[in-house]
Amino acid sequence: MRNLITLDDMIIKSVEDLDEDKVMKLATRALNSGMEPLVLLDLVKEGVKRVGILYENQKYFIADLIMAGIIFKEVLELEEVKQQFYCNSNKKMGKIIIGTVKGDLHDIGKDIFKGMMEANGFETIDLGVDVTKERFLKGAIEYKPDIVGLSGVLTSTIDSMKEIVDAFVDAGIRNRVKIILGGNYLTKESCDYIGADCFTNDASLGVKLCKEMLGKI
Repeated sequence: MRNLITLDDMIIKSVEDLDEDKVMKLATRALNSGMEPLVLLDLVKEGVKRVGILYENQKYFIADLIMAGIIFKEVLELEEVKQQFYCNSNKKMGKIIIGTVKGDLHDIGKDIFKGMMEANGFETIDLGVDVTKERFLKGAIEYKPDIVGLSGVLTSTIDSMKEIVDAFVDAGIRNRVKIILGGNYLTKESCDYIGADCFTNDASLGVKLCKEMLGKI
């Protein structure tokens, strides 16, 4: 019996293969056939996740991780997807600084979150990867954000995140900002330990949480 490859499978596989042209053609076909933008993004994120696994297994390189992020951003720019995410008002929703914390160089999740936050009207300042507590503190003082986003893929970054929050407390500015954590391994217990306001394992939920923290929902 012949195995049938679904459109969903094709989208995930084309992202995993880093075939940008094919991803865009399949994404357009899916949206034209009635697929919800959020469903499409979930499929693309699954492909990106697989790219991350291939990188962890040393089958892909940094350039491949960057390419996966570019592909995701291209999908975010599709008109139907933008209509799903862009807020109707031209007014900025708020300002956030984000970065992958010290000890971690992964940025796909951060970049996905950044794209979604920008699409929702947030001014987003990206500090990059392997960001020290000193850099986060300097950024918070310099840019005066409403929210600080700490990203990390490795479980070892829990301590780095706690050090950053503690640095904000020591500097007397913790009560000026909301802090959101992002990472697949995070739990309520780790969030409480770190001292953040909330955490998320999913970029879409992260956007919603940021809006809620600022009273925009």
